[in-house]
Amino acid sequence: MMVHNFNPVFIDLGFFQIKWYSIAYILGIILGWLYAIKIIKNDKCTDKTIKPSEFDDLIIYLIIGIILGGRLGYIVLYNFGYYSQNILEIFKVWHGGMSFHGGLIGVIVATYFFSKIKKVNFLKFTDIVACVTPIGLFLGRIANFINGELYGKASSMPWAIIFPETGNFGRHPSQIYEALLEGVVLFILINFFALKKKLLLKTGYVSAIFLILYSILRTFSEIFREPDQHIGYIYSYISMGMFLSVVTFLTGIFIIFFIKKNEQNN
Repeated sequence: MMVHNFNPVFIDLGFFQIKWYSIAYILGIILGWLYAIKIIKNDKCTDKTIKPSEFDDLIIYLIIGIILGGRLGYIVLYNFGYYSQNILEIFKVWHGGMSFHGGLIGVIVATYFFSKIKKVNFLKFTDIVACVTPIGLFLGRIANFINGELYGKASSMPWAIIFPETGNFGRHPSQIYEALLEGVVLFILINFFALKKKLLLKTGYVSAIFLILYSILRTFSEIFREPDQHIGYIYSYISMGMFLSVVTFLTGIFIIFFIKKNEQNN
């Protein structure tokens, strides 16, 4: 079995550090941005409602939404008791503690306000964001692996990883599972529907499918992942990640139902 001995710090100058987690966020945003512009310029798959320059302007809103939403989501959903007693720790983002579902809410809120300013249906923006989000998810999960966090349950599989800080036994590399499922598989599936099936021409469907597929893949990967120690399981076997994924799954179903109802009325 492989022993995890990766250094979470990419560059260490003593007085200043750059961590792999930061690199993952920055690279994810840049690659997602570039790919989004490429999609928008694809005349066969988009209705040209969104201009590349408008998505450029949206990026700053997305960054704020990701950081604030991800941080506040983690605090409220995963560790409110600790942070309510240690207020200053809330601002120490470099210590870790980000939630995808919180970041998702942050992105939705930020995109909603931006769409109001631009007077464009905000689902048109979220459809594009949905296509590129798996890029950031992949890089983020790889960074989780390098950090040795969000590790999996005990395992005797040949590819099991020993995380020394958790004991001298193998564990599922759940971070890698999630990188492959939420990153690679989700990217292929969501872009197949968006570009090959041209669902970007039908506003809202890509956003809904993203929520549904992500929820399914996240729930499956949670089977192999050790639950947060300070939370444990809800009702003995449901993790917080599973519970939140049920919410996003139902939200995706609701969006499709809402779209179809409007199509019938029109």
